[in-house]
Amino acid sequence: MRQRRQGRVRALTVYAVAYLVFLYAPIVMIPLFSFNDSIYVAFPLKGFTGRWYAGLLADDRLQEAFVNSLEIGLLAAAIATAAGTLTAYALARRQAAWPRAVAAVALAPLVIPGVILGIALLIVVNMIGLGPSLTAVLLGHVCLCLPLTIMVMKGRFAAYSAAIEEAAMDLGADEWTTLRRISLPIAMPGIVSCLMLSFTTSFDEFIVSFFLVGTKSTLPLFLWSQLRFPNQLPLMLALGSLILLASGALVLLAEAIRRRGLGAGAEPPVLVAADV
Repeated sequence: MRQRRQGRVRALTVYAVAYLVFLYAPIVMIPLFSFNDSIYVAFPLKGFTGRWYAGLLADDRLQEAFVNSLEIGLLAAAIATAAGTLTAYALARRQAAWPRAVAAVALAPLVIPGVILGIALLIVVNMIGLGPSLTAVLLGHVCLCLPLTIMVMKGRFAAYSAAIEEAAMDLGADEWTTLRRISLPIAMPGIVSCLMLSFTTSFDEFIVSFFLVGTKSTLPLFLWSQLRFPNQLPLMLALGSLILLASGALVLLAEAIRRRGLGAGAEPPVLVAADV
């Protein structure tokens, strides 16, 4: 019996290692070949060089695409986090039938395929006269980031008791003051986490941007367009490595902030009668 159990453990270990290698080995190849002194992605490596990273700074089209992605990412993250936080607060604190319907509609983009969502948004922006543009991309990214924000913030608001807010109201605070002085400070780690996750989602988004971007370009679209040219492949590998590093760092930081906030949730801010 013991030998059979050990055999199962070994089999699961082998499976887990094989799965991780299959999942992450291609990702590791990107930064590895970005330092290869050759335009060909093949072993053995010709040599070590950093000229591909230096070449990124000399590409004006790349810089324009980066600025576009940065602006859209920051705006989409701010709008989605603000709207998602208020929506999540209403869903967590209102005991009625309508919050379920709102939640179902708000979370729908998570289950709709990206291609279908991109086509639907393209139809909408054409109907309202906006057309494919960076503004249309911004609206599309807000639609993608909003469900993520709602899920994170709904869990954050549910992590502490509503009795804290009721106590503030007993001291004379109205609903707006309670939200501003009690609820939002407690939920602030979740809000910061949502900002980072939403920015990462928007910055890396490709499918919806492809349908809505028009004549402009975002960083993922620029990267995809340059992969058709073999001599541009090392530059795109260098760019992909930087995007991978930045995205991973933001996700890890957002998760660390979220977990720290959950651990500190038992210490809400103090609101006395003189504050209201």
